[in-house]
Amino acid sequence: MRIHITYTGGTIGMIDSPNGLIPGADTRGWLFRLLEDAHMDASLFTFTELNPLIDSSNATPDNWQTMVDDLRAHHDDADAFVVLHGTDTMSYSSAAISYALADFGKPVIFTGSQHPLGKIESDAIANVTGALNAAMSGRFHGVGLFFGHHLFAGNRVSKSSSWAFEGFSAPSVGPLARTGMPWHWYADDVASVGCGWTSPQPYSRHDVAVIDMAPGISAARLEAMLTPHPEAVLLRAYGVGNVPSNEPGLTDVIADVLHDDVPVVIASQCQQAEVLLGHYETGDAIARAGAIGSGDMTLEAAYAKIMFLLSQGVTGADFGKWMRVSIAGEISPSSL
Repeated sequence: MRIHITYTGGTIGMIDSPNGLIPGADTRGWLFRLLEDAHMDASLFTFTELNPLIDSSNATPDNWQTMVDDLRAHHDDADAFVVLHGTDTMSYSSAAISYALADFGKPVIFTGSQHPLGKIESDAIANVTGALNAAMSGRFHGVGLFFGHHLFAGNRVSKSSSWAFEGFSAPSVGPLARTGMPWHWYADDVASVGCGWTSPQPYSRHDVAVIDMAPGISAARLEAMLTPHPEAVLLRAYGVGNVPSNEPGLTDVIADVLHDDVPVVIASQCQQAEVLLGHYETGDAIARAGAIGSGDMTLEAAYAKIMFLLSQGVTGADFGKWMRVSIAGEISPSSL
């Protein structure tokens, strides 16, 4: 099986500097020594090092598109793909790539590490070998994320710890598999439940406001945060999509934004949640005003999907319709 590896940067390939960790390790050399030690045929592996390498905290939709371009460029040359990525925004990138590559037809597995590959305590070897095994398993053909002995769907996962080796979780759906002798598979390819997207346009940057509700937030503060109006809003509400209904004018601010044809997508601050607008009185007003529930999508999947739809030129009622449609398995059928 031919494998292509895209290296984007991140902790896995970082070295110490006077100002903290920065990209600089010989990641390609380390990787091919790892393959040699495992008695794997290195001629079956190709490797791209993106330029510039980045700390994933600096990732933007432009970087997502660079990954998409590299993966598509090698589509016919490889049977499976691994993306080495920083952990901070890996779940945003894996979600974004899942929409752009819904028609790719080959496994793409993201991974990284909590410690650089040069550290004796590093989790780099376990994660990279796990990602390679997942890519070569024949059990998964979408965009996945392997970390801490678990394989997840790439658009169903969030970073749950900044230090633990099991640093990612998928609270609403759980992992697809975990390592062992043999691997234990809980589910196969979830990307098949998505409708896909024909000939997606490249990612471009868009003005999307991400705002958290907090006790005591005023209408004036929310209005200031939404002035001037962005292209879309991702509002992280409470529970199943509730906002303060007794705060004078607050729901009116949201309704005014919607009236100006700015999509407002409601997510939950809960790790494990399903947004059900109107289930409580505190969510009814924004539901009637036209806010869009995100179902059981993660924050990362919802944000990346908003960026994807804006990049496709989707507006108006079509925007709300597509937010509720599964493109790549990012939302459960029960939430549609």
